[in-house]
Amino acid sequence: MPETGVVDRLRAAGCVFAEEEAEMLLAAASGPDELDLMVERRAAGLPLEHVVGWAAFGGLRIEVDGGVFVPRRRTEFLVGRAVELAGPGAVCVDLCCGSGAAGAVLLDRVRGAEVHAADIEPAAVRCARRNVEPRGGRVHEGDLFAPLPAELRGRVEILVANVPYVPTDEIGLLPAEARDHEPLVTLDGGRDGLDVLRRVAAGAPEWLAPGGHLLVETGERQAEGAVEALAEVSGGQLAPEVITSEDGWATVVVATRRQGDGRAG
Repeated sequence: MPETGVVDRLRAAGCVFAEEEAEMLLAAASGPDELDLMVERRAAGLPLEHVVGWAAFGGLRIEVDGGVFVPRRRTEFLVGRAVELAGPGAVCVDLCCGSGAAGAVLLDRVRGAEVHAADIEPAAVRCARRNVEPRGGRVHEGDLFAPLPAELRGRVEILVANVPYVPTDEIGLLPAEARDHEPLVTLDGGRDGLDVLRRVAAGAPEWLAPGGHLLVETGERQAEGAVEALAEVSGGQLAPEVITSEDGWATVVVATRRQGDGRAG
């Protein structure tokens, strides 16, 4: 099947970047039959990353299985800030790790980093192990902090938590690629989109080292609520601030564990 035919089929299916996607599919397919199947799957609405089996993220090629949350390019902003804050040998945790993209980048870019990643979804854990463990990290299966080794308490310098933050009532407004092909648990943040963030904020002070940083992505209109939740739920032990990317496509809250007894004021 000629490339023009691939582009035409993708364009007819509504793929905005049909030419770029055609190049990726052509490169990934082992032959005409596989290419035809891959184009068919993409035209049916599967995320491109699920079709080809990988996503570009932070300069790395991250394996992404079907049914696993696809790492978003905007999240590179969060991970880039985490890398900047991490010193050599930093103890890092990637919660709600999905494919393990954040953990993989931390291992790749922070010299001597000790990285642990965790997710509640078994499919995500299997995928993350292929991305994180060959680079020297460890992946754990369970809910938020529960599966982490106890010896990490009070030692974590960088805690990345790309929690779900879409309000429940807005799930239906998401693109079909996400709504139909990614686990609901990776998208649904509860009534106001901050339910999982509150749970992370409640547990983070116990795991962070004094001066350690929690980094979470959120929606622009949720940022104020996220700051309030992080400060309140942590009992004032976390000092949050909002940072945004220059193009405005990413909003991140960085919450630092206070020194001393951790209490505000």
